[in-house]
Amino acid sequence: MEQQQWQRFGGTFLSGPVAEEVNKALITEQEAGNTIQVCLGTDSQVKGAVIEFATVIVFVRRGKGAFLFLQKELLHKKMSIRERLLMEVDKTVQLTLQLNEVFKRHRIAPELHIDINTSAAYRSNAALHEAIGYVSGMGWTCKAKPNAFASSSCANRVVQ
Repeated sequence: MEQQQWQRFGGTFLSGPVAEEVNKALITEQEAGNTIQVCLGTDSQVKGAVIEFATVIVFVRRGKGAFLFLQKELLHKKMSIRERLLMEVDKTVQLTLQLNEVFKRHRIAPELHIDINTSAAYRSNAALHEAIGYVSGMGWTCKAKPNAFASSSCANRVVQ
């Protein structure tokens, strides 16, 4: 898997490890008096023989907009849609575990957004119960489509 460095949506690369940068961002926002909600999510797109993943950390300033950090990864592997969706969820869970101490320090309850449809009419629904069980079992709030904007809107925009 080819993993790129974390960056801001505008393309500027983060200067330090993602946990340090998230901590700095939360300090800056709290000092500015902003109430922050953090939402994390991953989306993927199959492009020929390559799967491109985008993982995002969205900082929502209550009533004042949002900004995000993102990371792209390329995987040269063929996989089923169910396997790919569960890999998206796992990438989001692993990132949240990596940032868990920062979230605790700032009293942030992260939301994990999964790009899986709640309607059985869609193929992605095949992984819904496993994904929600995985995230909820870790003790975090899990949001699926249509309420999963971090994965289905923000990360989706990065991989298109």
